[in-house]
Amino acid sequence: MKKVRGKYLWLAVLLVAVLVLSKVDAQAQGKKKVIQLSGIVLGEDSVSGIPGVHVYVPKAGRGTTTNRVGYFSMPTLVGDEIVISAIGYEKQYYRIPDTDKENLTILIELVSDTTFLETVEIMPFPTEEVFKEAVLALNLPVREDVNNENLNDELLALMLQTTPMDANMNHRYYIDNWVQYQGDKFGPRPNPLLNPFNWARFFKSLKNKN
Repeated sequence: MKKVRGKYLWLAVLLVAVLVLSKVDAQAQGKKKVIQLSGIVLGEDSVSGIPGVHVYVPKAGRGTTTNRVGYFSMPTLVGDEIVISAIGYEKQYYRIPDTDKENLTILIELVSDTTFLETVEIMPFPTEEVFKEAVLALNLPVREDVNNENLNDELLALMLQTTPMDANMNHRYYIDNWVQYQGDKFGPRPNPLLNPFNWARFFKSLKNKN
């Protein structure tokens, strides 16, 4: 009977101790000083602010995000561990110091976190040999109407007339015009129909044929 009473007595003492310690810890937390933490999160250039950075206290569940110029402000307690994280940057940590000031301003510079991934080739075939066999075994239907339409004489003639000149043709056209322009600088362009020697050769060729 005494053993049972002693056992319950120890349990009661242990329970009271736990309650007292919990109350003391809660009072200690309640007495922590509140500090208004403000700051700016910058990139590696130390000039441009980073928007959308998460600034939070994981254990307390409190947090905020930076605005478009990288500025943030949030209430914290002495001893809080602040986590600063953003996509593409390494995480930064900051612990709130025990200070007499009610406001604390910090400047945080994030470092880019570059992750290189190995190249992955995604193919529907397990091996190159299987791929070659599948290509060789591929049987595409032949449409005669499509072939006849592509070889239509009228369509080909229209394409020939409307096809624009390429670089070589444009260059040749420019050179030919430039040569004619240089020749026209020294006088009017001669007309072969007005050349009497051409007419003489023409009549001579007609006589020789007769």
